[in-house]
Amino acid sequence: MGLPVFDVNMCPEDMDKMAESAVQASNFLKAISHEGRLMILCHLASGEKSVTELETLLSARQAAVSQQLSRLRLEGLVTPRRDGKTIFYSLTDDRPKKIMEVVYDLFCRENSAAPTT
Repeated sequence: MGLPVFDVNMCPEDMDKMAESAVQASNFLKAISHEGRLMILCHLASGEKSVTELETLLSARQAAVSQQLSRLRLEGLVTPRRDGKTIFYSLTDDRPKKIMEVVYDLFCRENSAAPTT
């Protein structure tokens, strides 16, 4: 699947839809543009985790993990679930997982080479 071709002949409605989609995409990319949030999404891509599990996996303090989860929650990327005193988080939909798969393929696979400039 390739990208669509955009040109000056697009109707105003399609241009408006494209601009609205660009805002949504920009907000999504801003939300994941922090290494801590990327790592959280990476861990959640394999399934639901408690805040304590994420703290351990990230070797991070509870306050730092909670702050990043709050941003991801605000952007609608993660969903909390309470079980007694424990709060679990999971991905809201497949968008973050799909992005994490692309990021992994580009930057983390053993055979991937860092881009040279």
